[in-house]
Amino acid sequence: MKKFLFLALAVTLFICCKKNDDGANGIFKGPEVQVHGGKSWTWIQLNKQGNPERVGLALTDKALNSVPVGGDVSGHGHGGTENNYTLKFHPKASILPFNHVGLNWNPVGHEPEPIYGKPHFDFHFYMPTPEAIAAIPPYEVDSTKFKQWPAADYFPATYINPGGGVPQMGAHWIDVTSPELSGAPFTQTFIYGSYAGEVTFYEPMITLEFLKASSNFSRPIPQPAKVQKTGWYPTVMKIVKHDDVTEVILDAFVYRTQS
Repeated sequence: MKKFLFLALAVTLFICCKKNDDGANGIFKGPEVQVHGGKSWTWIQLNKQGNPERVGLALTDKALNSVPVGGDVSGHGHGGTENNYTLKFHPKASILPFNHVGLNWNPVGHEPEPIYGKPHFDFHFYMPTPEAIAAIPPYEVDSTKFKQWPAADYFPATYINPGGGVPQMGAHWIDVTSPELSGAPFTQTFIYGSYAGEVTFYEPMITLEFLKASSNFSRPIPQPAKVQKTGWYPTVMKIVKHDDVTEVILDAFVYRTQS
């Protein structure tokens, strides 16, 4: 009887270990990067079927408390390479439509200054590779692909392109119903991006003040009527704090078919 019990226990342990080694579900962390005095990294949470539940970017309190504010910054407001970071995902995140995250810190905000002039982060969840994003030229040098817009159905109905574009990013599409465009103080907004006829990024844009003040924030992500590529897409954006870390999360993924 004892031999049978030991054998059953051994088989159970073997199965459990095998399931854990397989790693089909759980939270998978990407590589850390240094962000001023702190750290940042991406992560993805998969369910038991291996499908995405949530994906996020984490910033330690040391990072949020050490980013420079103010100063003389030209261009889009990011202030050079020390405020721009490329964060890779864990290989398990290949199921996402996103290839990597571009984290951009704006010490003095950026244009238009009366609206977006507060210090804030851009969280670009990019679909193209870092190399493809880095190759996007200044709008003034070559505007051709900035002007190649995807069909309107690939953006939420309330989104417009105000014109122009940003090098190493692309064209930005804004939500005309976002409160800051009607005179309210800018705290957070959600932007879509495009380049060369493709939707290229999803972007939460959030002020430093709002990130520090928000411990449990949630908002819907405006959805387009169609998507260009079949896959999993987020429908909710959250800000969550725990263990001296602030996380910007894309949540509530749904499976959509290309059309």
